[in-house]
Amino acid sequence: MRTYEVRTYGCQMNVHDSERLSGLLEDAGYVAAPAGEQADVVVFNTCAVRENADNRLYGNLGHLRPAKVKNPGMQIAVGGCLAQKDQGEIVRKAPWVDVVFGTHNIGSLPVLLERARIAGEAQVELKESLEVFPSTLPTKRESAYAAWVSISVGCNNTCTFCIVPSLRGKEKDRRPGDVLNEVRTLVDQGVLEVTLLGQNVNTYGVEFGDRLAFGKLLRACGSVEGLERVRFTSPHPAAFTDDVIAAMAETPNVMHQLHMPLQSGSDTVLKAMRRSYRAERYLGIIERVRAAMPDAAISTDIIVGFPGETDADFEQTLEVVRQSRFANAFTFQYSIRPGTPAATMDHQVPKQVVQERYERLVALQEEISWAENKKQLGRTLEVLVAEGEGRKDEATHRLSGRAPDNRLVHFAVGDEVPRPGDMVTVEVTYAAPHHLVADGRTPVVRRTRAGDAWQARQGAAATAAPGVMLGMPSIGRPAPLEPVSTPCS
Repeated sequence: MRTYEVRTYGCQMNVHDSERLSGLLEDAGYVAAPAGEQADVVVFNTCAVRENADNRLYGNLGHLRPAKVKNPGMQIAVGGCLAQKDQGEIVRKAPWVDVVFGTHNIGSLPVLLERARIAGEAQVELKESLEVFPSTLPTKRESAYAAWVSISVGCNNTCTFCIVPSLRGKEKDRRPGDVLNEVRTLVDQGVLEVTLLGQNVNTYGVEFGDRLAFGKLLRACGSVEGLERVRFTSPHPAAFTDDVIAAMAETPNVMHQLHMPLQSGSDTVLKAMRRSYRAERYLGIIERVRAAMPDAAISTDIIVGFPGETDADFEQTLEVVRQSRFANAFTFQYSIRPGTPAATMDHQVPKQVVQERYERLVALQEEISWAENKKQLGRTLEVLVAEGEGRKDEATHRLSGRAPDNRLVHFAVGDEVPRPGDMVTVEVTYAAPHHLVADGRTPVVRRTRAGDAWQARQGAAATAAPGVMLGMPSIGRPAPLEPVSTPCS
């Protein structure tokens, strides 16, 4: 029985694609490699957005070379955005790689692995357009209680810092009925929470000519019995309309949480980025969201040091951050991405200037995040218990989960220990910049179908035959200091 491991880098799109890759491999007879054991097949699902993505990939491939020499039957595959960009260059630089596949043909992986094994040579296959919508492929979901649901792939924007549109292609939308059928199927399997996923999720409907389609889809999710939480990521400010705000406010199971990429607070920089909105419009959206949902938690992406950014431009970004009062922000130092228009722009900002600005931005946002979290003190929250969210839970004798607004909550456990997927009602007793603590009254536990699904999954893994692992696939995660969110929305 051949084992596999999928290592994932980058955004939520890649995490979701890795669930598909794991499902494809298990459908083809592979099983997840037990922790600590070298897999027979290692798949890298790459990202081309972050700095040094190439070096990180080739460094990891180099580390695997001795294992490949020791076991020639081992196979290594590289997919994702970096594979789509570099194509045959990967095999040239790392000839021990067996398979290279792109963003448009992840469904080909099992066949390509078999071809490489029979032919005894690398198989490189990259398509220029989508073959099959990823949601039609088998899936090995990482969670029993929460799931990604892709509603579109690709992007029609031309942001000068982003290479994603050239790698993932133009936007392709699924029909609403197909999306809702997938949501209902997931709920039947025990899922309580879904996150609707798209490169620009709120432009959903462009392909079939309905600019109000996304708001309608949110409302339709409200009619799915048993679905308790709906989230989405990431919208684009230029396409964010009031009907979406109304749908969020009026649909009980749509969470009052919004991730709205800002990128810069300077109109000059936004224009250079080809971001088709300006600071005033952005702040207007934030104002209208908070008017409709005063409890909304809003997060963002910000790039510091874009070519040509002046001290005055950066100060404008800080001012927008002060006014927006973000619950948290994914902040990035601009780095040259080969193949993007910004890479050849004049007036690249010196590294030391970018670093200083970045540190000032992080300090400001930390202050705001902490102040916003302190407003949660004394509040009673219903928390969806999660698996693996709290890295210190074992030491603190707590469990962790997410509040409706997606804030991370660590809570003390009472006599009844909840399972991942169960709901607990807790009272917030302490606030830190990036999490809340509930160590007060004993949590009230609501056992759920999702908790039952998690428990059934654990039981299946425990009773599996020796050498067969039916638990979670080994999906590699970015290092803690490298956020999953990326500045490409």
